[in-house]
Amino acid sequence: MDKLVVRGTEINVQWNLKRDDFLSITDIAKIKDNDNPRYIIQNWMRNRNTIEFLGVWETLYNPDFNRVEFDAFRTQAGLNSFVMTPQKWVETTNAIGIISKAGRYGGTYAHKEIAFEFASWISVEFKLYLVKEFERLKTEEMKQLGWDIKRNLAKINYRIHTDAIKENLIPQELSVRQMSIIYANEADVLNMALFGMTAKQWRDAHPDLKGNIRDYANVSQLVCLSNLENLNAVFINEGMAQMKRLEKLNAIAISQMKILTEDHRILQLEVAKDN
Repeated sequence: MDKLVVRGTEINVQWNLKRDDFLSITDIAKIKDNDNPRYIIQNWMRNRNTIEFLGVWETLYNPDFNRVEFDAFRTQAGLNSFVMTPQKWVETTNAIGIISKAGRYGGTYAHKEIAFEFASWISVEFKLYLVKEFERLKTEEMKQLGWDIKRNLAKINYRIHTDAIKENLIPQELSVRQMSIIYANEADVLNMALFGMTAKQWRDAHPDLKGNIRDYANVSQLVCLSNLENLNAVFINEGMAQMKRLEKLNAIAISQMKILTEDHRILQLEVAKDN
């Protein structure tokens, strides 16, 4: 959690490297009404233009968006009797661009594109300052991330953090039955070699999780996966058959993950020393 300071106003930001970033529109609304920002947000969401904007955004980025309910809201938007809240919008349309949070950093958050649209409704001038400050902080975040990666990559490449040691990280040797299956998708060749399953098999086993099998891999697995990708390219150029490549890559994955899980106590000492 970070904060932007725009013309004296603090705005909480949730950074998310895998998706996009969400800004607190509750904080932005406090520019107009510090005591009741939720009413400002509700007034914004009553507008027909707002509903149409949110609908287009969700249509572009959300395959589960409920367009039937959206069309009903669009028809009613702008009427004196029309009332809209973030919770009602999300629960009725399965929207993902707006979220409501409880707790210390609670309030209504919106994807940056939606938050910028809201800020423009509040004040065009404020929106421009917000975008400028957001881009500055985002640049600093990326620089810091790059520095951390360079600093720790050597350690990560041959050892693993203690919490990951608790998991079963060593890939299983593929059975004859598994080896007999031809996977036309080269990505699944790597998935089988390292995780012992295809992307579809993982999705079927984890229907409640979003993303794919690689989104839930730890750092050591991602390092190993990168190495397997390079080796697979070499094997393909050599004309090696897919089944043979799968067999070799699985053996290499087992060997590399064993190395990555060795001497984790040394890593603990090094991390403690650095801190």
